[in-house]
Amino acid sequence: MTTIPGQNHLHVFMRKPLFLLTMLLLLVACDKAENEYTSRTCYLVIDNSVHQDATLAAAMTPYSNVFATVSIIFESGAQYFYFQSNQGGTPTKSIFNAIDRRRTFRVGMNNGVIVGYGSLEGRFYAYDRECPNCFNPNAIPVKSYPLNVATNGIASCNNCRRKYDLNIGGILVEGDYGSKMTHYRSGSTGPYGNLSVN
Repeated sequence: MTTIPGQNHLHVFMRKPLFLLTMLLLLVACDKAENEYTSRTCYLVIDNSVHQDATLAAAMTPYSNVFATVSIIFESGAQYFYFQSNQGGTPTKSIFNAIDRRRTFRVGMNNGVIVGYGSLEGRFYAYDRECPNCFNPNAIPVKSYPLNVATNGIASCNNCRRKYDLNIGGILVEGDYGSKMTHYRSGSTGPYGNLSVN
C-alpha cells in the first residue's frame, strides 16, 4: 500500500475541527440545561400519601390542568402546608407531622411555589410564586409581587401586567420584555406520592 507523505497529518487535521465543533455543541447544550433552573435555594418535600391533600393530588396528576400554589402558614402555634388551586374552590391546608417538623423548608424566594404539569408537554414544573421581573429578594423591606394563576395556566402579575404560560416553561407571553418565570428542579411520584422541589 502506497502512502502519500503527510496523509496521516492531513487526516488528523481534518478531524480536529470536527472534534472542536462537537465539543462546542456539547458545551452549549449543557449550558442551556443548567440555565433552565435558578441557582436560588428552594427546599420543599411533601409526602401526600400521608397528607392526602386533594388539591396537591390534582396538581400532581398529568394533564389535569391544575396548578397548585403551595406555601407554609402558622396558625395557633402550628405549621401547615397551604394549597390553593388555579381551578378555584376553597384553599386547603394540612398540619405538619413529626417528619415535616424536623425538616427546614425554604419555599421559594418568599414562601410560595406553584407546581403542576404543563398541559402541552406533560412535564412537571415548579415555579416561584413571585413575579421574576418585579420581585427583588435583596430589597429592604422585601415587597411581595405574587402571581395569580388563571384556570388556563396563565400566571399574571398585578404590578407589571406581564403574563406567563406555566404550561410551557413559564415563558413570557404578554407584556413588556423581561425574564421568564423562576423555575426549580422538581419531581412528583404521583397524585398521592411525594412532591420534591429543590
